[in-house]
Amino acid sequence: MATTTVRTPAERWPELARIPHPPRRLPVLGDVIGSSLTTPVQDSLRIARELGPIFRRKIFGLEVVFVTGADLVTELADEKRFVKYVTNAVQSLRAVAGDGLFTAYGNEPNWQRAHDILAPAFTREAMVRYHPTMLAMAHRLMHVWDGHAQAGTPADVTGDTTKLTLETIAHTGFGYDFRSFERDEPHPFVTAMVDGLSAVIKLRVATLPLLGPVLARPIRRRFLAHRDYLNATVDDVIRERTAQGDTRTDDLLGLMLNTAQPATGERLDPLNIRYQVITFLVAGHETTSGALSFALYYLAKHPEVMARAQEEVDRVWGPDGDPGYEQVSKLRYVRRVLDEALRLWPTAPAFTRAARQDTVLGGKYPMRKGASALVLVPALHRDPSAWGEDVERFDPDRFLPERVRARPGHAFKPFGTGERACIGRQFALHEATLVLGLLLRRYNLHDHADYRLTVSERLTLMPEGFTLIPSRRKPTTPPAAPGTPEESTPAPAPTGCPVHHAP
Repeated sequence: MATTTVRTPAERWPELARIPHPPRRLPVLGDVIGSSLTTPVQDSLRIARELGPIFRRKIFGLEVVFVTGADLVTELADEKRFVKYVTNAVQSLRAVAGDGLFTAYGNEPNWQRAHDILAPAFTREAMVRYHPTMLAMAHRLMHVWDGHAQAGTPADVTGDTTKLTLETIAHTGFGYDFRSFERDEPHPFVTAMVDGLSAVIKLRVATLPLLGPVLARPIRRRFLAHRDYLNATVDDVIRERTAQGDTRTDDLLGLMLNTAQPATGERLDPLNIRYQVITFLVAGHETTSGALSFALYYLAKHPEVMARAQEEVDRVWGPDGDPGYEQVSKLRYVRRVLDEALRLWPTAPAFTRAARQDTVLGGKYPMRKGASALVLVPALHRDPSAWGEDVERFDPDRFLPERVRARPGHAFKPFGTGERACIGRQFALHEATLVLGLLLRRYNLHDHADYRLTVSERLTLMPEGFTLIPSRRKPTTPPAAPGTPEESTPAPAPTGCPVHHAP
């Protein structure tokens, strides 16, 4: 869908006035009272609690309609009526990621071309191939945490899981080693990514009249420096592969360099390959490290959950040895821990849908063709009509199969929706479940500082300043009770990310 002309929802919603907005709206400035430029997601989550399943916010002339109710999201997920909308924020990211899979407009040919070319990288066969590398990267992390366990010192959870997931996507996708665990500080690629994306957001604010252009100049200089570093790093990754004359097609980079779109015979151009590599390096590690960090936070805060998860790992995997690929999916409870953490804090907190044609949302909100609505995922995951009244309580058993079947089909959306949903969902879930299982089998996790959750909002959501002290434990090997539902019932696949790739 063409989205090159930016229009606010107010221009396309004929009855926008029927949708509530926060009180104390100011002329020109809009709904800025009580808002923070650094925590817009958490601000919107607070407003959602007050205003209900649909509301609107206006900041400096841009008005956005937010949807949080499961019934309304179910309608927005209908691919016949709605399509992904590239928001202003995502458009800003095109300065870094161009027409990569996440930032491409729906009508740009490189989106479908790249999706078709890369689909084989996310089949089950590919996941089996990546599994040993995921294990090797997890062992790098555990080597670091063994040092903390021996010394009784705190581990930087978010920093270490970010190193882990960056190395995992770099090795499995591109055959590249950033040597993150040999550094005390984050790899410069991560620093450039975080600071560069932060600069993109600041540049949007700096477009305001009067002082805007003055504020923008130093921000733009920093952004260009970060962007140039990202480009140079990715070009080195590509150059290292092409210099070897390597024609293999068993990872993301090999597929992009050496295969064509099956339907057309066309290949990705070099610039788009750079954009795709940046997209996967950024999105492929940020989201998973956040998911792992939130899961570890909740495990540390709920010792009874940690004990139950450890019992499962000990029983299913045994006391030692690396688990095989098939054994990871048998960790039913560990997976529920991960899903419940993603429910409360989905690391990708929003996606936006636009009407394909004139329609009516929820039987009462007329939308003209092109009108858009943003799904605020943390608020959707707290909709009492779908999740009950205790939505803030951490309860992995919400994801027992019978309770999943009883909920609306689109109440859980941590990976987006439709054909533009996360192509790497199975990769992320396998990696995160594997790593959680390995950490739980090896360590007890101690909340030594009585950490109070502070959620940082950058490209994704992430716990800020979160540390744990790991201590080595001796796994137990209790006898398995034959025929229990936990062992015999397949783990349910969460709704929300139907990825179109080969079976």
